[in-house]
Amino acid sequence: MNIQDCIFFQLANASRHSLRFLGRRLSGLDLTVSQAVALSGLSDQDGVTSKHLGAKIRFDSATLTGVLDRLESTGVIERRPNPDDRRSILVVLTPQGRDLAQAVDAIVQEANRDFVAGLDAGQDRTLRRLLGRLSRD
Repeated sequence: MNIQDCIFFQLANASRHSLRFLGRRLSGLDLTVSQAVALSGLSDQDGVTSKHLGAKIRFDSATLTGVLDRLESTGVIERRPNPDDRRSILVVLTPQGRDLAQAVDAIVQEANRDFVAGLDAGQDRTLRRLLGRLSRD
C-alpha cells in the first residue's frame, strides 16, 4: 500500500497541519493549542469539575492536569474545592481568564473560517459531519 493512500496517514497529516495552523494564530496570546482548548471549554461552562472538563474536551487526566497547572501558574484559572463533593475540585476562570477565553474564542472562530476557506459550504458541512462520525467514542 502506498502510504499516501493510508487513511491514518492522511488524518495524522491533516491533524498536524491543523494544529500548526491554529498554533500560529494563538502565538500572540502565548498559549498552546491545548491550553486554548481548555479555556474554550471553560468559557462554555465555567466552574466545572476537572473530570467534567476533561470529558468535555477529551483530555486524559494527566494531560489535563499539566494544562491546568500551566494555566493556574499564569493566573487565568483557579482550582477551588467543590462544595458539593469534597473529593473533587472546580476549575474556575479568573477575570483575566475570562478575557483571555474571549480572545481565544474570537481567534478560533476566525481560524475555523480561514482553515476551510477553500471548501464550499456543502463541503465544509460534509467534512465536519464525516469527522464527527470518525471520532465517535
